Amino acid sequence: MSHTTRKLQELSGTAAEAALSADSVIVLPTGAIEFHGPHLPLMTDYLIADSVANASVAQAAAEGQDVWILPTLAYTKSDEHHWAPGTMWISWDTLMQTVVELGNSIAATPAKKLVFFNGHGGNLALLQVACRELRRRFGLQTFLMGATVPAGAHDGPEELGLGIHAGHAETSLVLHLRPELVDLSLAERSVPVHLAEFEHIGFKKRVTFGWLSNDFNTNGTLGDPTGATAAYGKQLFDAAVVESVAAFAEIARFDAAGTADPSAPVTVPAPPAPPVGA
Repeated sequence: MSHTTRKLQELSGTAAEAALSADSVIVLPTGAIEFHGPHLPLMTDYLIADSVANASVAQAAAEGQDVWILPTLAYTKSDEHHWAPGTMWISWDTLMQTVVELGNSIAATPAKKLVFFNGHGGNLALLQVACRELRRRFGLQTFLMGATVPAGAHDGPEELGLGIHAGHAETSLVLHLRPELVDLSLAERSVPVHLAEFEHIGFKKRVTFGWLSNDFNTNGTLGDPTGATAAYGKQLFDAAVVESVAAFAEIARFDAAGTADPSAPVTVPAPPAPPVGA
């Protein structure tokens, strides 16, 4: 049976049971409501996760994929911004209990694949733990993917790899999605350049560290939003949708145990040729 919607909450329970199977992929976007400096709305992470996820699911469904979406979680683990006005955060254990109970609910449907489609960096570690918890407790196949891609490749030209919050990329995306919510006249560059001097320690390096956003400043920005453009935001958005659709297709056929015929011969690659003169 075909459906005009891929929003699972718009189906009746009976229709949902009939539409879903063990091969169905259910997408649960996770955002945040938190301070993003004076130039961006509190809903930035929610907006990006919700917009990219819904566009990606719609495109995947149009291409024939068996993929469905649930309402985006707005209130998540944003305690790194607890000090800032407007931040709405819940504790790690409250969020963990929430996603575990949602996983239990999903396990009661015929669907067995769940994707956390995350738009907020503060959720990453917890959702990685949740993926294993839901796998062990309920037998779900669980996946965690970012709302934007490729990770770390969209830093602004002056961000030194440190543009992780309300910077060039996020500001560009919101300029594309909801330009009326952005006030670039209030945008400020705030890049902790001293961190770039560390070879091993950093947000995207081998050694990470615990931090609160006011460890660096109190303007709510970690990056340089001053050169953000709606055109670049559209490039990021379109690329995210294309890669998300491709990722959903891989998730649909993913099998950790493998499905190769055990009787098929195994091809062992030949060893590399020795260097000349060896």
